[in-house]
Amino acid sequence: MLLLFAITAGVIFACGVYLMLRRSVVRLIIGLSLLTYAVNLLIFSLGDLRRRAAPIIDAVPEDQMADPLPQALILTAIVISFGMLAFSLALAYRASQAAMTDNINALQHTDGEF
Repeated sequence: MLLLFAITAGVIFACGVYLMLRRSVVRLIIGLSLLTYAVNLLIFSLGDLRRRAAPIIDAVPEDQMADPLPQALILTAIVISFGMLAFSLALAYRASQAAMTDNINALQHTDGEF
């Protein structure tokens, strides 16, 4: 099961990098979101993949409790990636509105105009 998670995270990561190397701002943002999904999957696979009990003290023995740290890290990463995605969408919208294109190379040539 761990091998399946590693292969899936690797494929999603590779797709994200491929999309980030394209010339469209929309593909750049989609690639960035794919990278965050791959990192979330990687953090999830670092925890124990077996079914465990809730980490409540004195409810179950300590060796049967799930590790709450990967879950907390994933939740934090989701919130941060959502904020980053919202900012990059707003930035891309404003840049495409000002330059009338979403091509990254065309946006580089408009540095001194705005």
